[in-house]
Amino acid sequence: MAPVPLLGSFRKHPALARRPTLRALPGCALLLLLLIAGAACATGSDATAYQPRQGRDYELPVDSRILPGHVPGGATLESILRRHDLAPGSVERMIAAVRAVFDPRKVRQGQAYRLERLEDGRVRFFEYEIDATRFLRLLPAGDDGREFRAEVVDYPITTTALSVSGTIDARTPSLFASMSAVGEQPELSIALADIFSGEVDFNSELQPGDAYRIAAQKSVRDGRVVGYGPIEAAWLKNGTRELFGIRFQPKGREPGYYDLEGRSLKRFFLRSPLKFDPSISSHFSMSRRHPILNIRRAHLGVDYRAPTGAPVVAVSAGTVVFAEWTRGGGRTVRIRHASGYESAYLHLSSFGPGIRAGVRVAQGQVIGRVGATGLATGPHLHYELRKNGRHVNPVLEHRKLPPGDPVPPDQMDEFRAVRDQALAKLG
Repeated sequence: MAPVPLLGSFRKHPALARRPTLRALPGCALLLLLLIAGAACATGSDATAYQPRQGRDYELPVDSRILPGHVPGGATLESILRRHDLAPGSVERMIAAVRAVFDPRKVRQGQAYRLERLEDGRVRFFEYEIDATRFLRLLPAGDDGREFRAEVVDYPITTTALSVSGTIDARTPSLFASMSAVGEQPELSIALADIFSGEVDFNSELQPGDAYRIAAQKSVRDGRVVGYGPIEAAWLKNGTRELFGIRFQPKGREPGYYDLEGRSLKRFFLRSPLKFDPSISSHFSMSRRHPILNIRRAHLGVDYRAPTGAPVVAVSAGTVVFAEWTRGGGRTVRIRHASGYESAYLHLSSFGPGIRAGVRVAQGQVIGRVGATGLATGPHLHYELRKNGRHVNPVLEHRKLPPGDPVPPDQMDEFRAVRDQALAKLG
């Protein structure tokens, strides 16, 4: 049945003949009747449910920005924060909070940081990477964002056992290259070279066919190696020799490395004043043509070819007796050792931190950096050794010197247990 017009139906219906017309109804009653009638019409027709209008999404304006960066040279924490136009007083309050957990003057060039800043200059957070294992975090401490709290947080680090081996060949002619080829970092190469530094000169005595194996622990963060634990056991094949190094700490001593019989691998002198990778460019000689003066004269030391800036270390503990400039040797350091020995290091580009006459240095301590000062054709280290005032060939003299103290006899059983466990890890 076709719908009847709303107003006409009310006028003609008998039940409404004696009632007031719609014009006479109060406004609220008229509105109610209209709503009822509209609902009835919708029920009796093919009306559909309400569908909201589909339109495009509207993006709300971003209220903050994350500002990543790296610490520039010469920067302080305060200078970094002031670059980002923070709300008045924020920098001072942030620095005050940091001082409770970290020295804000010790931010290092190149380290990463992140700052989230609201449009009005307030800070949501600030993070600074202290090192590979820790970071500094700053967060607002109250609802108004005016005060801050600071904390030093450890990164989640995974530590796993590591067994790694490699070889020296034409493709990987150095310990650095070989270690890189098996996916490990240079610091592991340095640690291995340190263990056998009294037995092998890694600058000149590695040869194709040499091999090594290491048992240690590796720490990883976000898939990136952040460090290694001390090497627990190491094996090195050098020519016809097989060398083992077992880490062990005798009672009352520092940890050290010993061979399979408990003899110390530490020597009175290191085999080289450089870590490794350089090579000998000129040997000890009583008559050699000088490359600059073009005359024959004694070459009373060993020249190591090395890049400018490579660290030079003391071959043994002793006292610095000279750290100055000489005409031929440029920056030169001389160190007096026990048993009448004195070592000298020439052509340095710079002296090590605090190196001056009268200073006591430890074996392996950095005393300078490779350079080309004085009479030199290029960057290299000239290394000399004297015994009782007379020059001796460093390469030959180092081989004569006895090892350090062995494992005490009353601790050999404990050492053997540690040795056997370490060898099992080597595989």
